[in-house]
Amino acid sequence: MFDIAVFASLFVTLFVIMDPPGIMPIFLALTAGRPAKVQRKMAFQAVCVAFGVIAVFGVLGHQILAYLHVSVPALMIAGGLLLLLIALDLLTGKTEEPQQTKDVNVALVPLGMPLLAGPGAIVSVILAVQDADGASAQVSVWAAIVAMHVVLWLTMRYSLLIIRVIKDGGVVLVTRLAGMMLSALAVQQIINGVTQVVQGT
Repeated sequence: MFDIAVFASLFVTLFVIMDPPGIMPIFLALTAGRPAKVQRKMAFQAVCVAFGVIAVFGVLGHQILAYLHVSVPALMIAGGLLLLLIALDLLTGKTEEPQQTKDVNVALVPLGMPLLAGPGAIVSVILAVQDADGASAQVSVWAAIVAMHVVLWLTMRYSLLIIRVIKDGGVVLVTRLAGMMLSALAVQQIINGVTQVVQGT
């Protein structure tokens, strides 16, 4: 009741797209200045949000996109634009939010979505669930999804140890680097979406 090939294929795909090592500096930048307990809570919240979004689209993805008349390229472009706005905030240092809401908001947006549960991950899961024939393939697909989110949680959970080493100055540097990486990722996602639109016309 378990297909190793299906599991490995989806897990590797999600690892490349969701990029646990790459999410570490972004997580550190977005949660800088918060108590360690709050940061751990936000890491867990972000993973739960991402898993919830991925699970919903895994089960109802085609129906949701068809009902909203939204194409996959449109989803990619919208996600890229949102990421670009976040990246610009990181680059300019405008990452502060109102105290009463910043804990929840950062865990939901942008950490949970679109950084973790972005268009690329959503589309990959939709296709994997669609192509999984039989119970063993379905079990393997969902096992890969769960395993990937466990890896993401562990990565963010223990990235907090880095803060104790790099101190405040290091966090500022990491924030700027994260902004640069995220802006490049956002632009690439927009390019991919536009390319798919052009190829489809």
